Amino acid sequence: MIKKAMFKQVQTFKKQGFSKGAIVKTLELDPRTVAKYYAMEDADYRVYRREHLFRDKAFDDLRGEILEVYGANAFRPLPVSSVYDYLEERYGALPGNEQTLRNYVAYLTETASLRLDAGGRLYGKVPELPFGKQMQLDFGRYRCRSGLVLYIFAAVLSASRYKYVIFQGQPFRTLDVIRHLLDCLDYFGGRPEELVIDQDRLMVVSENAGDIIYTEDFKHFIDEQELRLYVCRAADPETKGKIENVVKFVKVNYLASRDFEKVEEAKAGVLKWLPRRANGKICQATKQIPAVLMEEERARLRPLRNSIFRKDSLLGREDRIATDKALISVQACNYQLPLLYKNKTVEIYTTPEEVFVFDVFTGKEIIAYRLSPIPGQVISTRSCRKEGETSVEELKATVAGLFELEAWKRFVERNFKTFPRYARDQCWEAKKSFAEKDIDLGILERALGYCLENDTPSFVNLRDTYVHFERESRRPEPVSIVEAEGLGQYPPVKVSQRSVSDYEDAARERAVS
Repeated sequence: MIKKAMFKQVQTFKKQGFSKGAIVKTLELDPRTVAKYYAMEDADYRVYRREHLFRDKAFDDLRGEILEVYGANAFRPLPVSSVYDYLEERYGALPGNEQTLRNYVAYLTETASLRLDAGGRLYGKVPELPFGKQMQLDFGRYRCRSGLVLYIFAAVLSASRYKYVIFQGQPFRTLDVIRHLLDCLDYFGGRPEELVIDQDRLMVVSENAGDIIYTEDFKHFIDEQELRLYVCRAADPETKGKIENVVKFVKVNYLASRDFEKVEEAKAGVLKWLPRRANGKICQATKQIPAVLMEEERARLRPLRNSIFRKDSLLGREDRIATDKALISVQACNYQLPLLYKNKTVEIYTTPEEVFVFDVFTGKEIIAYRLSPIPGQVISTRSCRKEGETSVEELKATVAGLFELEAWKRFVERNFKTFPRYARDQCWEAKKSFAEKDIDLGILERALGYCLENDTPSFVNLRDTYVHFERESRRPEPVSIVEAEGLGQYPPVKVSQRSVSDYEDAARERAVS
């Protein structure tokens, strides 16, 4: 085919008086090619070009399918790359490349077989940022021809333009956003320094004149992952123009030429589309392939931390073997587990602030602790003093059956009514003080009567009262003076007595002197 640029070049030399031989030497072309270009006039070339421009109709067999795609989109202009990608996904290897399809669509348009409506939108360009610096996040909504509504979560790394997209079938909640963000950071292989978002109610409660107030869960997430947030002002799409382009690209390039009846189908397809198209083709802005740039950007991202919002996932869990005292070591501290788990393997999941312990067989959470900043500490909770898996009702029944005394049963009943929240602790005290010990039932009954009469129904008070009465019972009884006169082997001592006159004489002598 004669190319327009070459035809114009040959004709220019011809008008300047160059011979065919001179043109062959100057342009280093085949003499026959130059002769053909040299002999043509403008009118001849127009006829020739019209006859040959669309001579390659490799996509004629797919003509109906192509027109159907445009018809399903109300004949809006679609990127040929999107149509090509759709055809390639559906039919496998195609009879031509994207340029061939582009020529064929142009042929359909010029011959009026396809009429397209015009339209478009421009975005402003922001300065480029260094690798690992920023990620932009946005949401979208798209209704498929089947009626299925897809809610779009999209993210892009500002430097490499590496993209992540996922769908769900219902409006987003804050926990949905956090879950998708964690999956997105996994996909990227790390955390950027900054996250650019809209003033979305899922993440931001109020801008408050620059003092951003975040939703509770989202605030916990960004603190946990150490992400700096940049919240765009209202009606300021240029600040996050990169992600605006991504959401549009997803709708136009992926969704526009496809129809889905289930969210799962759309999700499975987009995860194949991302490496093939969104991240595998040359980006218009950078003129480079995002997947190639991502190799450098991934090295600048920070490792993703374990998150409390992902504690139920098997990802990030580690095995630990509890000691014979049911202790596990985490970051130089020991944490107490229920005695049931001594010498057994458990799973732990550690976040920057907490550690969660799970049963390896059931997957259920056993216990959770705040991480101690002080090395060497032994951390425990009251729940770890529970006797294995014994229920409170079983403990109550055991304590109630320790003694057959009527006063004991009344005391136990009053104790459980008085301390319903601490029934387990009360049972622990009862067993520690009275079970398997040599208890004097008479003294116990006396102590029970005293505690019931004075309304002190705790087992600690009962124990102290019993000890007091028991000590009192061992003390010897006092004896009377009459009984004491008959005791011992010596006779009583006789005391001499003086008359009153002796004292009177002594007083008179003292007065005279």
